[in-house]
Amino acid sequence: MTIWLDMDGTMADLYGVENWLPMLRAYDPTPYAIAKPLVRMATLARLLNNRQRKGYKVCVISALSKDSTAEYDEQVMTAKRNWLAKHLASVHFDEIRFVPYTYAKNNANQGEDILFDDEERHLTAWTGIAINAKNLIEGLKALA
Repeated sequence: MTIWLDMDGTMADLYGVENWLPMLRAYDPTPYAIAKPLVRMATLARLLNNRQRKGYKVCVISALSKDSTAEYDEQVMTAKRNWLAKHLASVHFDEIRFVPYTYAKNNANQGEDILFDDEERHLTAWTGIAINAKNLIEGLKALA
């Protein structure tokens, strides 16, 4: 079974970065790099590592910017990888998948996979177990 984690609005407070939307529209990846964590990252890392030891795959599935170019996508992916390395250095993700903004995340689902996301459209479409990002820590704790 796989745990899929969204980044923006789930682990990273992208929407709390001042002027995040104008910056993204100007093809500035800075908001992805400077977003503050939404949860206590030491707790999250401990839970993710524990779930991996119990046999879960732990993966990231995160959308690229809505308005984009190939060059900007590369900058965004670098910023997001660096954010993960900085805030979850002890977690060795089984996969990190960056997808177009319009991508249906359920395409990654292999049946009963678990998705943690903040966007209702992804939670509703997910055919496995979908958990709202507000319940990230509690949801991970509840997994046996």
